[in-house]
Amino acid sequence: MSEALPTGVERRAFDGTERLATRGEPVYGEPTDGEWRAWNPNRSKLGAMLELGMDTGLAGGETVLYLGAASGTTVSHVADFAGPTYAVEFAARPARDLLEAAESRDRLFPLLKDARKPETYAHVVESDVDVIAQDVATRGQARVALENRRFLADDGRLLLAVKARSEDVTREPEAVFEDVRTELEDGYEIVEAERLERYHTDHLGIVARPL
Repeated sequence: MSEALPTGVERRAFDGTERLATRGEPVYGEPTDGEWRAWNPNRSKLGAMLELGMDTGLAGGETVLYLGAASGTTVSHVADFAGPTYAVEFAARPARDLLEAAESRDRLFPLLKDARKPETYAHVVESDVDVIAQDVATRGQARVALENRRFLADDGRLLLAVKARSEDVTREPEAVFEDVRTELEDGYEIVEAERLERYHTDHLGIVARPL
């Protein structure tokens, strides 16, 4: 599985257990070993996708638009190994923690914006980003990915974590995932899709390319 890891992400031993890790200041109380800090896949959908060996296409150094950055748990790891990383978060409380995570990361740019309204940050985010990483707990997750496709380079990738319960808590997750996939195909070709069950209940990880 290690062949899927980008430069700047390594498997390292923490307390005798091999775990994903990036170099950077700790953010959420994660174990550290010198300048390395463990990347917890149980708290990170993208971390789970890497642990499961999904073909994220991440190599290290790419420009990333991260939608649903919350308090910075995952996006701080991304900014440790990627290039410019734009972190969109709508809620003010987690955004405060996100700002703190950005203090020691000069490539991390927090944006207190709504990912459903990309026109509100289009003047900040550069076009032709290499990767859109999305973890937005809202209805219309496919729509958010389609609306933000404008920022993605033609050869870029969407790394999407779909939360079934955010779409419809009454329906079977598999039915929700099927609907999201169908809608997503209006603007993307799905390269890979895998349930993240081992780390996150009722979540689907999707890797897609823009059409």
